[in-house]
Amino acid sequence: MKQYKNNNQFSFEITKKLDGKLGRAGILHTPHGDIHTPAFMCVGTKGEVRFVSSEDLNAIHAQAMLSNGYHLRNVSPEIAEHGGLAEWSGWQGPTLTDSGGFQVMSLGSGLGKVVSMKREQEVINTDPKDRLAHVSEDGVYFHDPFTDQDDFIGPEESMQIQCRIGADIHMAFDELTSLADSYDYNVEALARTERWAQRSLDEHLKHRDDLGYRQSLYGVLQGGRWEDLRRSTAKKLASMDFDGYGLGGAFLKESLGEILRWCCEELPENKPRHLLGLSHPDDILIGSEMGADTFDCVAPTREARHGRIYTKYGPISLHKFDGSHELLDANCDCPTCKAGWTRTQLRALMKSEKQEDKHQYYNLASMHNLRFIIRLTEEIREAIINGTFEEYKKEFLKNYYHR
Repeated sequence: MKQYKNNNQFSFEITKKLDGKLGRAGILHTPHGDIHTPAFMCVGTKGEVRFVSSEDLNAIHAQAMLSNGYHLRNVSPEIAEHGGLAEWSGWQGPTLTDSGGFQVMSLGSGLGKVVSMKREQEVINTDPKDRLAHVSEDGVYFHDPFTDQDDFIGPEESMQIQCRIGADIHMAFDELTSLADSYDYNVEALARTERWAQRSLDEHLKHRDDLGYRQSLYGVLQGGRWEDLRRSTAKKLASMDFDGYGLGGAFLKESLGEILRWCCEELPENKPRHLLGLSHPDDILIGSEMGADTFDCVAPTREARHGRIYTKYGPISLHKFDGSHELLDANCDCPTCKAGWTRTQLRALMKSEKQEDKHQYYNLASMHNLRFIIRLTEEIREAIINGTFEEYKKEFLKNYYHR
């Protein structure tokens, strides 16, 4: 019998609270190890971070990996046979899966069923007759564009899929509304999400120990940009027996901090909170200040592959650096910068016609961007513990955003 950590249980402890704010530094204990928070979870959609090996993740001090229930649903029986996501993927640390709801809902509304944050006036939903997904009380019926097959996921199916995948932390099945949806539709969708939350809990309890270790479940808060909806659902989910909470929705940039405050003021202080799908540095700073403990997003690796590189003094485009002998960031401790790769060398790999050169570039640039965001959360944690968060935030924003 495999021995798991933390007595094969899940728990959260607060190390230090941020004075006058909702933020805190803490430790998440899981059967596959601890996560010191605030922390960024690297996104390995299909059980691996693209172009970044498990050894590379260790080298950049990654603490956890997030994978996707939707994309892994058809191989979930195989993952279960291997003993769960950690054994199957080769990443032996803590893991999290999302419910798959975001992906299937995206097929339903098209434009706008994303964490846009910038396009409130421009976002429109796809015409119902053109949608690939349709929401019912049971769950979501959808047409999978990858397999060209009709399919269905509801709360029970999502829990069964996630428990076969076997991450340490799962997300309840929820309905993500878009920025184009009305207040009245958000009221309807939120009530459905709350009913789905109870169904998710009931089904999860049946299967959370199937693989021999305790798998935990977070409830997911929706409610759009409305304070009454956010606070009411936070209170309802807080009264349910979830292990933690996912903070979801299509946030507007300017209201992110306020929405997180509404949610976290109502949630139990002794349970962890995960901010879904955001990783820009100012979002992580706001999230950490307002009570989020963990974060995830595909942006660091996706932007790296397109030549957008994070540095202390703001992002740069590698396309502009022909003939530069500078490192990506002189302040960086990632394997790429420590090995001495210059901007010109990496630009040449990125633009090479050889596939092996491109793949090497994707690896080197992805490690750099991931390490940048991971290091940011490490420094935020240290600043909270040392009582210097406000000074750290001010200095970071001044350097990175030149403000």
